[in-house]
Amino acid sequence: MKKLILLLTVLSLYLTLSACTSDKSANDKDKKDSGDKEEVTISVASWRLGPEEDNNLERQMIKAFEEEYPHINVEIDESIADPWNDSLATAASAGKLPDVFEISSIPVSLANDWLYDVSDLVEGDEDFDKISESVRESLTHDDSVIALPSGQHFLGYYVNKSLYDEANLNAPEYGMTMDEFSNSVRDISDINNGVIGLNQPFSLVEWYPVAANEDMGIFTFKDGQVNLNSNEFISGVNFANSLVSNNYVFTSLTDDQKSSFNGKDPAEVWGQGDLGLRWDGTWAVDAINDSSDFEWDFIGIPGGKTIVVNDFMGISKSTEYPEEAYLFTKFMTFGKEGFMKRLEIADEKDITLSSLPISTDQEILDEFFSRMDVPGVLKAYENIDDAVVNLPKIVPGYTDARWDAPTGVSISDEIPNATIGQLIDASVKGEVKIEDYISQVNEMANKKLQEGSDALN
Repeated sequence: MKKLILLLTVLSLYLTLSACTSDKSANDKDKKDSGDKEEVTISVASWRLGPEEDNNLERQMIKAFEEEYPHINVEIDESIADPWNDSLATAASAGKLPDVFEISSIPVSLANDWLYDVSDLVEGDEDFDKISESVRESLTHDDSVIALPSGQHFLGYYVNKSLYDEANLNAPEYGMTMDEFSNSVRDISDINNGVIGLNQPFSLVEWYPVAANEDMGIFTFKDGQVNLNSNEFISGVNFANSLVSNNYVFTSLTDDQKSSFNGKDPAEVWGQGDLGLRWDGTWAVDAINDSSDFEWDFIGIPGGKTIVVNDFMGISKSTEYPEEAYLFTKFMTFGKEGFMKRLEIADEKDITLSSLPISTDQEILDEFFSRMDVPGVLKAYENIDDAVVNLPKIVPGYTDARWDAPTGVSISDEIPNATIGQLIDASVKGEVKIEDYISQVNEMANKKLQEGSDALN
């Protein structure tokens, strides 16, 4: 009996010590996971989060981040809403700017002194280094990294390959020449039978200079200026006008001509299989896939230059936790760890990603494109190091220079003082000749770009 009692006592002591050791190991693991760091809370404002009850992918990613980094709590700031910049300004004036927030305009955020310089944080970061060079350049101001990419898309044309096959025509492909693009629009068009080549002509004046001259950017932008009086820009406007005047563009048809089509707008005509080329962003891939009962692909622009459109996030200059804010932003956007988790959650919940990968990491691209079967988008990625970036969110003064600045030119009684955008559109439609006004338009556009730059400096 005494031996039995002794045995039970020893066994009890062993179990107690084992439990203590187990608890200690668990506590040690938690400390290791949190890096022995003090628990902190950061706030985030993003238009991607949606209502709480939807529990969308972004909210699930936040939860995954908190599980991976238990010392960092993330609070969603619901007070930041449209109009976005006004909400941020109100929060900043009250000293309550979120630690991390979406940026609708980098120049506006710079002008208001909202942004933390993350140059030291990104230095030597392998994840940051795997962002394409063209995109990394768009994140800098005065040699400082002041924003981070939060989303990535490409702009270009989609082609209805089945429509060309049925017409015994060669469908244009990624890397097509300008002549091949022009012929593909003209040859497929047959408005009497409800078939048209192009959805709209106005984007052409922005990308044409890129395709015509490898040293030019969107809208002829280069080295802080536009060159609208160049042959590249004038030729682009006149080319767009030739497509309009010859009835190769759906939006420019008369109501009587449109009556031949099975659809009221380009999206419906595309869905019916009667539109050859559709200008759009890669954010439309899912909608195109759902509405297109035919073979299609993404073919970018003539010459094969990739046009990149990014969304951006900033870290508040007033944040107390810049390292944690950066770690969170990276996990949610361009970091490999976070993107692989994003794919995992998307697979589990049968969610389609709305953004392309920001990283050029090969494993990320392999995993992503095993899920997205659009050959042209993959080809665009293969050329991303030579990409051009879209400008409205990153270039100070660009919105005025491209669209809003008044020119003093009267187009009609309804438009007595046309803006730059209205005057260019009128030239595309053939209502005025671009050559008659391009010198003053170029001067006005560059004046607005200079004013925007001066406002920051």
